[in-house]
Amino acid sequence: MNGTVALVTGASRGIGRAIAERLAAAGAEVAVHYHQDKDGAEETLARIGGRGFVVGAELGVPGDVDEVVEQVSAGLAGRRLDVLVNNAAAPPAGPIGTDSEAAFDRLMAVNVRAPYFLIQRLLPVLADGGRMANPAQTSFAMTKGALETMTRTLAQELGARGITVNAVAPGATRTEANGAFFEVPGLSELIVAQTALGRLGSGEDVAEVVAFLASPAARWITGQVVDASGGLHLGVGQQAGQQVG
Repeated sequence: MNGTVALVTGASRGIGRAIAERLAAAGAEVAVHYHQDKDGAEETLARIGGRGFVVGAELGVPGDVDEVVEQVSAGLAGRRLDVLVNNAAAPPAGPIGTDSEAAFDRLMAVNVRAPYFLIQRLLPVLADGGRMANPAQTSFAMTKGALETMTRTLAQELGARGITVNAVAPGATRTEANGAFFEVPGLSELIVAQTALGRLGSGEDVAEVVAFLASPAARWITGQVVDASGGLHLGVGQQAGQQVG
């Protein structure tokens, strides 16, 4: 990936940072996007040896895409964008019984609308043969379902340009942002017991999958949702059936 440029949204920490680090290790220059954590984004940039630039913008608000595109275009300085990773996402807002219209609208704005229009606006500078990737409560699951559908339709639409479009579906992935969640007594053990590979995932696990999809080796894979969960829930249905029988 030497000489390529990638934009990773939400790259100030967690899975986004791991993806930025992995792509940089493969030779890419990375536009490190963040919303609030500028220090985290600067740390990500430092960890990849300064090979890239920082992009600061809140997603899901009016003018968000304009702000991102303006900063990315300045950083590209006339070059093409080779890889777009829509990693940033708003967290789940809760079960449907306690959800609110404002929280639902926020989820849709960040998790669906922002990636959609970011892709639209960046298509003119996305190199032919480029790569796009899009990395639980009802409303949250709806946003991810929308991204999966968008992945398939865009793969068909952009195939003529040699652009591949794939989504990565992580399982239980522990990061610094959600570490407290996995401290609930017994929760990690329960998840690990339902995971074929016998452990929680890490940001680096997901980053390796994204790096593969962004590489020339994945040039014949498009329109797919790649499970990067370590085999979460693979045997649950079968075990349940055995118990009932």
